[in-house]
Formats: sequence, C-alpha cells, structure tokens
Amino acid sequence: MRHIFQRLLPRRLWLAGLPCLALLGCVQSHDKPAIDTSAQEKIPVYQLADYLSTECSDIWALQGKSTETNPLYWLRAMDCANRLMPAQSRQQARKYGDGSWQNTFKQGILLADAKITPYERRQMVARIDALSTEIPAQVRPLYQLWRDDQALQLQLAQERQRYSKLQQSSDSELDTLRQQHHVLQQQLELTTRKLENLTDIERQLSTRKPAGNFAPDTPHESETPAPSTSEVTPDEP
Repeated sequence: MRHIFQRLLPRRLWLAGLPCLALLGCVQSHDKPAIDTSAQEKIPVYQLADYLSTECSDIWALQGKSTETNPLYWLRAMDCANRLMPAQSRQQARKYGDGSWQNTFKQGILLADAKITPYERRQMVARIDALSTEIPAQVRPLYQLWRDDQALQLQLAQERQRYSKLQQSSDSELDTLRQQHHVLQQQLELTTRKLENLTDIERQLSTRKPAGNFAPDTPHESETPAPSTSEVTPDEP
C-alpha cells in the first residue's frame, strides 16, 4: 500500500503543475511584441557584392553600374592600389584618362600612394572635385574620406616645405654666425699677440740695468776758478 502511494504522488505533483505551465506559456506569448510589418517593409532588400576575394589583377577591369556604385569595390581597389609599386601605379593610371568620374577616381586611387609631388596631388584632387557631383550617393561617403586624406597629405607636404625653408634659413644664419665668429677669433688672436709683444718689451725695459752714475760737473781742488772780470785790476807801472 505504501509502495502504491509513492508511485502515485509524483504523478499527482506533475499533473498539478500542468496548469501553471500553461499559464506561463500564455504570459510569455502575450508579452512577446508583434513584428511591425510596416517597419519590416521599410528595410531595403538589397545585398552588396563582396569583392574581397577578387584578385587585384582583375579588380581594375571590372566595370558597370552595379560595380561602380558598390563602395566595397572601391575599398578593394584602394587595397590593391596600396600593393603596387609607384611605377606600376603610374602605368596603370595612364589607362584611365577618358574624363569620367569612375576612371578619374581610379586614377586618383592609383596615384595617391605613387610618390607624386604636391603639385600633382593638387591637380589630381582638382580633377576629381570637378566631377564630384556625378559620384553616386552610395560611394560619396567613401570618396569624402579619401578626399580628406588627400587634403591631409597636401597639408603635411606644405608643413614639410615650410620646415625645410626654416631649416635652410637657420642653416644660412648659422653659417653667417660661424664666419663672424671665425673673423672675431682671428682678430682676437692678433690683438692677443700684439699685447704679448708689448708686455715683453715692457718687461725687457724694466729689467735692463743702467750704464753708470754720472756726477754733475764740479771743479777740482787743484784748479782755481778764473777770476772774474770785476776782480781783475790793471798792473801798476
């Protein structure tokens, strides 16, 4: 009898818990927000092609609206351009000179890291700026970042040029100061030698002994002074 109660008790507990589980499920299903169908319809169903696996040797030959309006394509083009040597970048850039925004942008991407001069960089940016209104909205944020980087490159080149001029000016002033110092040093050495010579002469004069003491002229005792004319009397006849 006791054994039967032990078997029936767990079953009764399980049956008693069923209503609670049912209520919990109702509460969870009631609290779950429904999906806004209007918001779901506003999400654009558009997928971009990823060009990360595209070979750099093939990336420049790709064209078409779906490619040229894809910012991932231009990111891959920038990555491939960084892998080229400056001579290779210049050679590749010569192929895109028809004046369209696509090829002008390709030229800029290729020449950006080709060790061009600041003058060439300003010309390149000016050409792309003239066509910036034709750049699609999808690519415009990426283009703006690239454009800001070119502006920083130009500013850096300008600061380097200004520093170089200051350095040249400082070097010229230092050379002038060195020459002046050299002239003053020579004058100082000459003056020092003259002073040393004068000092030697004064020393020699001060240490030279006199030749002898000369007494004033006095008559000898044996000599009598000649009488004056007033003392001379005529002889008597």
